[in-house]
Amino acid sequence: MIISASRRTDIPTYYSDWFFNRIKEKYVLVRNPMNIHQVSRIDLSPNIVDCIVFWTKNPKPMLEKLDHLQDYKYYFQFTLNSYDKDVEANLPPKATEVIETFKRLSDKIGREKVIWRYDPIFLSDKYTILYHIEHFEKFAKLLSGYTEKCTISFMDFYSKINNNIRDLNITPMQLSDKKMLAESLSKIAANYDLKMDTCAEDIELIDFGITHASCIDAKLISRIIDCPIDVEKDKNQRLECGCVSSIDIGLYNTCLNGCKYCYANHSLNTVKKNAAKYNKKSPLLCGEIEQKDVISDRDVKSFKISQLSLFSDDFGTK
Repeated sequence: MIISASRRTDIPTYYSDWFFNRIKEKYVLVRNPMNIHQVSRIDLSPNIVDCIVFWTKNPKPMLEKLDHLQDYKYYFQFTLNSYDKDVEANLPPKATEVIETFKRLSDKIGREKVIWRYDPIFLSDKYTILYHIEHFEKFAKLLSGYTEKCTISFMDFYSKINNNIRDLNITPMQLSDKKMLAESLSKIAANYDLKMDTCAEDIELIDFGITHASCIDAKLISRIIDCPIDVEKDKNQRLECGCVSSIDIGLYNTCLNGCKYCYANHSLNTVKKNAAKYNKKSPLLCGEIEQKDVISDRDVKSFKISQLSLFSDDFGTK
C-alpha cells in the first residue's frame, strides 16, 4: 500500500503532530469525500505501508521528527513557486527559510527523495514568462545538488477557484506560451543537472527533454524500498495523470497555506471551521467520529514483489 499525505491538504506543515500520532498507533480514519459519514479504517503497520508520499510547501515542522519514521520508506513532493503573498498568502519567505528547509530535508533523507515541484504555472501582468524564467533560474541554482528533478504543470481553471483568482488578472496561456516557457525552463534545469517532467499535462514536450511525470511513482518507490512493486495506475485520477494507486489520508478544506489557485479548498470560512476542529490525538484529521458515521476496515496489502513471487511460476506455486 502507498499512502498519500496528502493531495488534499498540507499535512507536513500543519498537521504533522497528528500524523505522527497515527504512525504511533498504526492506523488512521479517513472520511469518504463523496459520503462524509462513510469512514475507512486504514492499517498503517510498516509491513503493509510500502511507501509514504508527502505533499507540502513547508515541511519544516517535520524535520526534527523524521526519526519516528525509521520503520517506513517515504519521499516528498515539495512545491516551491516564485509567487508572492498575493498568490500564496501564508508561506514563509521563499529565498531564505523555504530554500533552507528544502536543503536540510535533502541532507537528511537524500536528494532523490525530495522532488521539486514548480506548479501550477500561470501568467499575468505581474507573473510574466520572463518573470518565471528569471525566478526559476534563481531557485534552480540554489537547489542544484539537493534534488534530482523538477516537476512542472500549468494551471487548470477549476470553477471552484474562479472567485479566488479573480483579482490576479490572469492572462490565458496559449499553447505557444506553454511551449516557449517549457523550453526555457528545461534548458535552465539541464544547466543545473536537473531532469524535468510535467504533472497531468496532455501536451507533448519531449522535444525539450521533458517527460510525463508519475508523482506517485512506482519506479521511484521501487528504488527507495529496494524492491519491485506490482501496483496499478490510479483509476481515480485524471487520464493524463501517471500516478499509481495510493490511499490519501488528508481532508479537503483544511489547508491553511492560503494559495489562491488551490483546488482542494472551496472557501476560506470552511477551512477555518475545519482547522478549528483539529485534535492531534483524534484518529480523524480535523474532526471526531459522529453517531451517524459508519466505520469499515479498508482492504489493504503490500505491493512488494518478493523473491518467492518472482520465481513462483517455476515452482508451480502460482
